[in-house]
Amino acid sequence: MGTVLTYLIVAVVVAAVVFLIASLVFGRGEELAALPPDGTPTWLPDGPIVGDDVRAIRFSQVLRGYRMSEVDWTLQRAAAELDALRARVAELEAQ
Repeated sequence: MGTVLTYLIVAVVVAAVVFLIASLVFGRGEELAALPPDGTPTWLPDGPIVGDDVRAIRFSQVLRGYRMSEVDWTLQRAAAELDALRARVAELEAQ
């Protein structure tokens, strides 16, 4: 019984050492560095927004969907752009 227990303990220790070495050498296998905790992949240009900008938006996912602050910010930017465009169209139509 003592021999089997010794082999089991040695096998667990060897497996732990191999796992630790593999983790240190190969890392987590990510292609890109992880975002900082408060970082965001959400981006819009400072200037005018075009359809491709909106289509390319990506939000951080949290436990129950997307991060609300990112969605709110994006909707506010899109709404401001839409308001500016409609005001410009109304101005041009009035001329």
